[in-house]
Amino acid sequence: MPFVRITLGAHGVTPDNRADLARIATRLMAEVLGKRGDLTSVLVTEVGDSDRIWTIGDQFQPAAAVVEAFITQGTNTAAEKADFIAQMDAALRHVLPELAAPTYVILQEVAAESWGWGGRTQAARAAAG
Repeated sequence: MPFVRITLGAHGVTPDNRADLARIATRLMAEVLGKRGDLTSVLVTEVGDSDRIWTIGDQFQPAAAVVEAFITQGTNTAAEKADFIAQMDAALRHVLPELAAPTYVILQEVAAESWGWGGRTQAARAAAG
């Protein structure tokens, strides 16, 4: 039950762009990290120009993004995580080619007893088989 939050700050991002990124994130979670696509939750938000000050160093960025993906700790190899990060970065740059070079994709590994869905932790689900 991974969760992916994609935050965008760029001019001209369309609803189709946001939907494409959500679909790509879901697909990569399933294909690269072996997660269930039907349980993958993705939130794509855009910070509008009037609400955004996004800097790298001290320079304002007209196009920036960050992806935060949450997975259960210990369920993926370093190679799988590196592949996900590389493919997600490539997807961001395909959809938004003007992104600044330091655009981050962050995989957060959460202990199985520290998160869950439907009122049950991931640890409880794993123990039940």
